Order: sequence, then structure tokens, then C-alpha cells
Amino acid sequence: MDVHEYQAKSLLSGFGVNVPPGGVAYSADQAVYVATELGGAHWAVKAQIHSGGRGKAGGVKLCRTYHDVAVAANAMLGAKLVTNQTGPEGKVVHRLYVEKATAFERELYLGFVLDRKIERIRVIASASVEGGMEIEEIAKERPESILQVEVEPAVGMQPFQARQLAFGLGLNLKQVSQAVTIILGCYRAFRDLDATMVEINPLVVTKDDQVIALDAKMSFDDNALFRRPQVTEMRDSTQEDPREARAAEFGLNYVGLEGDIGCIINGAGLAMATMDNIKYCGGEPANFLDVGGGASPERVAAAFNLVLTDQNVKCILVNIFAGINRCDWVAQGVVQAAKDLRVPLVVRLAGTNVEEGQKIIRECGLPIVTADSLMEACEKSVKLARGEQVS
Repeated sequence: MDVHEYQAKSLLSGFGVNVPPGGVAYSADQAVYVATELGGAHWAVKAQIHSGGRGKAGGVKLCRTYHDVAVAANAMLGAKLVTNQTGPEGKVVHRLYVEKATAFERELYLGFVLDRKIERIRVIASASVEGGMEIEEIAKERPESILQVEVEPAVGMQPFQARQLAFGLGLNLKQVSQAVTIILGCYRAFRDLDATMVEINPLVVTKDDQVIALDAKMSFDDNALFRRPQVTEMRDSTQEDPREARAAEFGLNYVGLEGDIGCIINGAGLAMATMDNIKYCGGEPANFLDVGGGASPERVAAAFNLVLTDQNVKCILVNIFAGINRCDWVAQGVVQAAKDLRVPLVVRLAGTNVEEGQKIIRECGLPIVTADSLMEACEKSVKLARGEQVS
């Protein structure tokens, strides 16, 4: 789960990270009010969407008067912001963040990610982000300028590691002290809130030696949200794929793709194997959908409705290997959902109560195509999506 910049800054400030003062606004009048409350003579009006690259896309405006704030707010709110991360469809701006503009002399990069290969938190820092250069560009063009530290989970990040990064960024003694506080604060936020990514870009140094997180992004482990209510309440479903948001309501794991074969499968590993086999057979999966171990008839029917919201779907493949699950339950849900189905349906069942499940499918009187193996199911699905006949 992602959160907005202002939410990430609110969380990080609770761990000692220095951020500029600011406030959220949902209208131009609120934006002006926030600016008056902040005081000063310069403000930054920032579109709040779940994407980086907002500044290059016109989503960040520096304002010198309250009139400028109102004009910027009116231009952004309700507009669709297209960045290099959103794709051509963009994201609609529903809220803004107004903060005091900060004059700075240097831009730095600081990021924390979960490196699954080494099972460690990897901390990345760079002093080469001036001019809005992305960290991906730096890694490609100047990899030697990137500093990295791996954190041993048994002991956590140590102050000496934070100092190593701070001195490596070329900071002076006064700046190093503040940078260490920020680095360790980001690490504690990452650890204590079950984050999967924390990014400060840019981390800036001002003329009076202040080190400030000028922007912030955070992502969180969906599987840990049940124990992080303060994070869960920050969810903004308007920034998510509506299909994925609806899937979450039913406890389904769904990821939309670009193909035309809808997949309803139990188990993430089986889902990945099925998608690989669809590709091997020359087809394209329309989604990843794991119905989980407790796929009741109602849950299976909900999965069908979800898959069919994608107008590109030309065939649906149900692939169930029941362990905790039961094939007869799944079959009941399939029959219930298939009565008004507008596309061909292929069903492959295996495991617990498979005979009962297959009997339900055979006797339902619906034109459901069955398969005995994963490869057979994928081959038939690809042919049906192409409009070909199968036996």
C-alpha cells in the first residue's frame, strides 16, 4: 500500500525526521487558508497522487502570493496528472499539500528498500540528484556515486552506518549530526511500521546547515496492515486500480494485466505457474487473481464478477488445486457465476473432493470446457480466446 507525501511526512516526523511545515487542502480556498496559517512569503503547492515525477509533470508549483496559491490549486484539483510512473492514463488530483518553500544549496537522495535476495534492508544514498535527476538514471550513468549499506536485522541499523553514509555524502560535522538523526529515524519508521520502501528525494541542505526531507514516499506490506491501523486509515482507494480495491474488499489478491485470458486460481505459486503456461502456449493473461484457501461459492462468484469488469477478457480459466480448499465448493461457485457468462470458460479441478466437483460441473448443463491438466487447460484457454473451437 502506498501513501501520499503529506502522510509519509507525518509518519516520518514522528520518528524525528525533519520536514517543512505544511498542510493538506481539498479546495483552492483551503489551500490559501493553509498558506496564511503557515505564514512566510513563499509556498509550494504540491499535487498529491501516488506517483513520483510530479514536478516534471507540473504537479508542483512555487507561489509568491495567495493569489498564486489559489490559481495553482484551481489548476491542479480535478486535473489528471500524467507522469513517467503513472503511464498515459495518469491519476486524478483530489488533494493538495501546501508547505513553506525551502531554499536549499544541495540535493541528496536517501532510500530504504527491502532486498529480498539478501534478506536485508538496503539503504541507498547519493549526492548526484541535482537537477531532478532520477536515482535510476544515476545508477545507470554514475553507479560509483551511489552509497549502499546493508542492515543486519538481528541488530538493526547502527549509528556508525548512518555516519558512514552522511560523511560519504560530503556533509560537514553540523550537517552530519542531523543527517544521522534522519537516517536512523527513517530506518525505525521502516522497521516499526512494516514498510517495504522509504524514499527521501530530495533530502536537501540549506544555507544555514539544516538537513530537511523535502519530499517523502512510503510503501507498506499489505499483509501487515492488520496490525498498523494508523497506516491503514491512510489508504486512498481513488489512487488504486478500482479492480484491485474491490478485490481487497473480498479478501482476493488481484493484479490487473494487459492480456485477454482471465485467471481465477488458488495459491500464488499456482497462479504464477498458470500465467507462465498461458504465455508458453502463446496467450496473454489478463490478470493475476488468487482466491486463497477458503474459496467459498460466494467468494468464487465475486472473483468471476471482478474478472469480468475487464472488457478485454475473452476467456476465463479456473485452475484449482484444492488442499485446504474443496473442489465441490469451487464448482458450486463456478456454476453460480457461469449462468450468465458472456465468454468461454475453462475449468481444471484437482485435489480435495475433486470427483464431487467434476460431477457438479458435468451435470450443470452449462457449456463449460473441462481439462485434466494445467497444460491442457492453458492450451484450451488460448484457443478459445482466439475464437477457435476445442474438443
